[in-house]
Amino acid sequence: MSEENENITRLYLDGKEFILIGTVHVSKHSAEQVKEVIESERPDSVCIELDEQRYQTVTEGNKWKDTDIFKILKEKKATLLLINLVISSFQKRIARQFGINAGQEMIQGIESAKEIGANLVLADRNIQITFSRIWHSVGLWGKVRLITEIILSIFSNESITEEELKKLKSQDMLNSILNDFTRSFPKLKLPLIDERDQYLAQKIKEAPGNKVVAVLGAAHVPGIKEEIYKEHDLAALSQLPAKSKVPMIIGWTIPILILALIVYTFILNPSVGAQQSMSWVLWTGTFAALGTAIAFGHPLSVLTAFVVAPITTLHPLIAAGWFAGLTQAYIRRPSVRDFENLSEDVFSIKGFWNNKVTRILLIVTSANLGGSIGTLIGGADVVRLFIKNL
Repeated sequence: MSEENENITRLYLDGKEFILIGTVHVSKHSAEQVKEVIESERPDSVCIELDEQRYQTVTEGNKWKDTDIFKILKEKKATLLLINLVISSFQKRIARQFGINAGQEMIQGIESAKEIGANLVLADRNIQITFSRIWHSVGLWGKVRLITEIILSIFSNESITEEELKKLKSQDMLNSILNDFTRSFPKLKLPLIDERDQYLAQKIKEAPGNKVVAVLGAAHVPGIKEEIYKEHDLAALSQLPAKSKVPMIIGWTIPILILALIVYTFILNPSVGAQQSMSWVLWTGTFAALGTAIAFGHPLSVLTAFVVAPITTLHPLIAAGWFAGLTQAYIRRPSVRDFENLSEDVFSIKGFWNNKVTRILLIVTSANLGGSIGTLIGGADVVRLFIKNL
């Protein structure tokens, strides 16, 4: 049985009452409504559409001060952090344009739950797991398009129109950014929307007490209304996708093939083998260095990318960008102020390039992308020289 009233949906299941508040992430009214409903209903539990990582971001605004940039680079999380930052910039750009505080309804839900002594339940799936499952579902070309579309949408200087704002009012922020991409890649809908609906529904259903209020983005309410009557395995929904052996096989096969061609050519014709080697070094090194330079890396970081790229491109487990990023971090180590200024610097391309933290992340990503392009061109040239001199 269900009963609906504007943005509020009431569901009854197994003797428990669930009150779903469909909020707008860019609306002042939503925060006021969350406060009103929680104070009047006084539920046993309040569920909010946040995971532990985003909860800490909301409640610990100065947490960036404790970030270890070297740890991020060594754990290969630079690209993930960069994506999180550009999504954050999108949220804040909307908030600044319309004079609102994006995510205020979630903050209000946290505060109101504490005020009435209700259990606070972080009901959303870990964002890193969601990104990992998205990453796994789109394929190689999809990964390139995904990163490109996210960055282009964030760095756009165009203002958000009233029509676009209305669209945001029926989607959560992550969905809104990836909405167009979802139409191009239907498989993206499963990890981004459907699985999160299932996860949220199960967490809400398992929340302690007989009365539960859930603060949710309006886009999730229809799915949760259906999924809450089903049983979902949270452990299965939280699993990182199994890594396919195919990329690893390809990652090792290509370098081995290139090395074999060069060695065999050296045996047949040393001068041509030397040309192949030089071609490989120049193409991979130049493009990795170019990627680093485009991100305005320090000259030593550019040099590092050039030197290591011919070697790292032959090993699927290491990348030129990591070395270039580490070099940049040692030479231009981010200060506490750089981390404190992230919230403002992510508003613009200039801020991304000027902040030492985002500069390092951009260097890692750009150098790796450049190295990959150089690998394709250099590998093709090695094959060309081999065939030409058969």
